[in-house]
Amino acid sequence: MSYEGYLFVHFIGEKADGEQVYFSVSRDGLHWRELKGGEPVLRSGIGEMGARDPFLIRSPWEGKDGNPKFYLIATDLRIASGKGWEVAQYSGSRDILVWESHDLVSWNGPAAHTVGISGAGCVWAPEAVYDEEKDAILVFWASMVEGKQRIYASYTKDFRSFSEAFLFLEKENHVIDSTIIRTEEGYYRYTKDETVKTICVDFGRTLHPEDFHEVKSETLSSLYGVEGPEIFRLSQNKWCLIVDRFAAGKGYLPLVADRLDNGEFRILDDSEFDMGVTIKRHGGVIPVTAQEYERLCAFYGCEGEHGA
Repeated sequence: MSYEGYLFVHFIGEKADGEQVYFSVSRDGLHWRELKGGEPVLRSGIGEMGARDPFLIRSPWEGKDGNPKFYLIATDLRIASGKGWEVAQYSGSRDILVWESHDLVSWNGPAAHTVGISGAGCVWAPEAVYDEEKDAILVFWASMVEGKQRIYASYTKDFRSFSEAFLFLEKENHVIDSTIIRTEEGYYRYTKDETVKTICVDFGRTLHPEDFHEVKSETLSSLYGVEGPEIFRLSQNKWCLIVDRFAAGKGYLPLVADRLDNGEFRILDDSEFDMGVTIKRHGGVIPVTAQEYERLCAFYGCEGEHGA
């Protein structure tokens, strides 16, 4: 499939409408423009009445019925409601929110699905990746269990029924915000070390938890106060990792690499990217076709677009 742009789904912070789902688009993955005039595209009126950390996945089985299919998942959480982070971590929602679409502009949802294990304090930042070996989608998220944040996971084929959750990643420190990209050689996993506030990297040839091993990265281990990592392919031989500079309140920062196996990235200068008007918080990026890009702009409007 030929892609000619990117869609970024995200939220914008703990404000009145900030914890809902926003869309932005880019031609080159580095210069972004908000859709719908910077207003929320999707809202959650169920559960905690908010949607944080949205993530979008294109169904790996698209085309079999003649239509593409997309699933957008998010954390069922709204900090602006006043309950606070302590409640969110230790007795927050154990559901994920799910929307479905065939065209990226008409959406069904949200539906809430309970996926957390018994005793989990929260289900945060759900993401998903296709597991070719199992021909199923691995959904993974962070949960506070017995006083420690770990990454748990479950399998699904339709985002309606889920297998029993299992431990997917545990480190000495607390970990949250995992994202995974599949490459020709295997799977690279980027995760926030919640204790140190940096991003750590693992690689596995399969998605079996025991197959992953750490990839050293001087760039990422020295970049503090970041979270919400997302990685996507810029070109055949170039990758972009974006990290949310939450500690400084500056939004996302892009880092570019020609290869992933050595863990090293070049941090872009401010003159090399434009994340748009609003400060974007934890979200997900997918490539889109020319037709999908034009449909998004025609439906929602993307004035001021630039980027090759």
